[in-house]
Amino acid sequence: MIENKLTTIFYRSNLNSLEKKDQDLINSAIKSLNLAYAPYSGFSVGASILLENGEIISGNNQENVAYPSGLCAERVAIFYAGSKYPDVKVKTIAVSAVSKKFEIEDVVSPCGACRQAIAEYEVKQEESIRILLHHPDDSVLIVNSVSDLLPFMFKNKRLKQF
Repeated sequence: MIENKLTTIFYRSNLNSLEKKDQDLINSAIKSLNLAYAPYSGFSVGASILLENGEIISGNNQENVAYPSGLCAERVAIFYAGSKYPDVKVKTIAVSAVSKKFEIEDVVSPCGACRQAIAEYEVKQEESIRILLHHPDDSVLIVNSVSDLLPFMFKNKRLKQF
């Protein structure tokens, strides 16, 4: 057996230190999280997507009493962007969260299903998608690709042959 090491590159910053376009995108995600439907968990998440054409698409988590029937903010936003602008590349996704029930200790990162959905768009557009993860204290974690969050993502191109 051979041991291998996997490393991930990420950056930490503060909201006020970012470029204006990134600040605006995060502020859009914050605005969106305030519209989330989260009556069961009290955990609201907002996601905003900057498209190559300059459009910003936002989404928020939508809960359902039948828990598996809800949908995360990231997928709400990226699926809407994909349906409204199917041929426009996704450049950046900003995610922010707040909880009514507990203190968030670090940035909230997309769940596995959301990471895989973002990965699908990276593969489709053949270009990385930057991800900005915002904490309520205004710290921000930045990755340049979903592969930094999901290094062994499922992307077998051979599936498209069948």
